[in-house]
Amino acid sequence: MEQAKFVASSSPHVRGRQTVQSIMLDVCIALLPSALFALYRFGAYSWAVLFSCVAGSMITEWACNKLMKKPNSLKDLSAVVTGLMLGMCCPPTVPLWLPFVGGVFAIGIVKMPFGGLGHNFLNPALAARAFLLASWPSMMTTWSNAVDAVSGATPLEAYKLGQPAGYSDLLFGHVDGSIGEVCKIALLVGAAYLIIRKVINLNTPVGFVVGVAGFAWIFGGYGGLFTGDPLYALLSGGALMGAFFMCNDYTTSPCTPAGQFLMGLLAGILTGVIRRFGAYVEGVTYAILFLNVCTPLIDRYIRPKAFGEGKAK
Repeated sequence: MEQAKFVASSSPHVRGRQTVQSIMLDVCIALLPSALFALYRFGAYSWAVLFSCVAGSMITEWACNKLMKKPNSLKDLSAVVTGLMLGMCCPPTVPLWLPFVGGVFAIGIVKMPFGGLGHNFLNPALAARAFLLASWPSMMTTWSNAVDAVSGATPLEAYKLGQPAGYSDLLFGHVDGSIGEVCKIALLVGAAYLIIRKVINLNTPVGFVVGVAGFAWIFGGYGGLFTGDPLYALLSGGALMGAFFMCNDYTTSPCTPAGQFLMGLLAGILTGVIRRFGAYVEGVTYAILFLNVCTPLIDRYIRPKAFGEGKAK
């Protein structure tokens, strides 16, 4: 009798069609509507800022791989995504050396020293943005239209001054702000693409939206409790960018659905706290970075029950 042939291998035994490269390519495609709107709204210089971020990220990853004698990882496109994410968070008129330095920091300090993709404990793009904000605050908080060079207040600053922008201006990007955060329609189109492609799920975004909107409604108004405008809070600043693009980073977010929702909820609430009571009008960056650090703790206490495990006595 002919002996049956079995192939024994380690898990996983069931594999999906997605690869790291395909996922990163989908994220790039999802960011394309915001990038195209930036080209229309802020001019060609905004794309130069994006290119500078991507160049800094890719050159640094290539150099780190060479120094560490590791295979070239540029083909997985993760460095491109990091650069694009960081560029989307920059004002449209920063000098080009600034986003390049941010890309170098994101890859050379936050990502590669910890082992590269899958091993970093902070979102590299957000950590680089926090670094740029701390190092060059005036450049990173000067908002102006690169086409007409007219400076103005962001929607969150205008809200604190009692001069809020209209909802249509917020939706269609007729406000001042970062390159990829002003047009909420473009962000929602990109988010819908990621959801349809099953690159992200709704656990973390729903938690983040609930946290931001709930806190803004209860504590965000200046006329007392329950007088805030939750819709304005969601359409202002980087709330939607944070909800759909930053919080869903696979490496720095919890593994379980409940943990993902909790992370989003806490990040949304912390964003509201920073916006309402902090000196800095935008809190998405610091809120998500803080929850990145808390992710191992969330995974420790919120985890699925092992198959066959009984109830604790």
